[in-house]
Amino acid sequence: MSSESFERGAGVPDRAEPVRVLLADDQRLVRESLATLLGLLGKIDLVATASNGEEAVDLVAEHRPEVVLMDLRMPRVDGIEATRRLRERHPDVRVIALTTYADDDSVLGALRAGARGYLTKDASASDIESAILSVAAGDAALDPAVQHAVVAALAEPDAGSVASGGDACSLPDDLTPREAEVLMLIAQGLTNAEIAERLVVSPTTVKSHINHLFAKAGIRDRAQAINYAYRNGLASPPGSGPLREG
Repeated sequence: MSSESFERGAGVPDRAEPVRVLLADDQRLVRESLATLLGLLGKIDLVATASNGEEAVDLVAEHRPEVVLMDLRMPRVDGIEATRRLRERHPDVRVIALTTYADDDSVLGALRAGARGYLTKDASASDIESAILSVAAGDAALDPAVQHAVVAALAEPDAGSVASGGDACSLPDDLTPREAEVLMLIAQGLTNAEIAERLVVSPTTVKSHINHLFAKAGIRDRAQAINYAYRNGLASPPGSGPLREG
């Protein structure tokens, strides 16, 4: 079990109906174990399981789930390619990568393909449930164990086009990589002056970035900015959960 709590879902609105979920994993034992676990979660309705990416894409068309839990390393069609196909054919379906691998290529490959969440298989049942509810509500959900890969990618000068073929790493509300980086630093508790020093820019430039990202995300103050960063997987809460407003 992960030593670092995922802590997601505190701001997710209650739903009258459970979230419809499809599970894709090529290992039968893992697939059946996860299916049993999901069946115990009252807010989740497991509508189908798939043993490879090609089958997952076909079953999505048949069962119309809201969320797909997608293993990445599968035969015939892997999880990244299946995620890419789902983004093209069923853009309303949200994918969470659920995999053993937390290496940078796997993380960024899944996000570039269109995944809205990324969990490692040592996530707890509550982690998985919270991630599904968050993604179904339109948020992102990233395991803290893989956030470093996203942070590193955003810090690259060409982060807006890091994917081969020109696809950008998906960011909420059309934030630019620099705006997302500023947001992450706000979530770390840095002042405008400290952010300016860290990024080697002027405080005026930092203020401009903050004004832009606040406007795009509908944020009014730094408390909301921190909560927004937590909800969208751009920062990890240092304590028991996301900062609550008011």
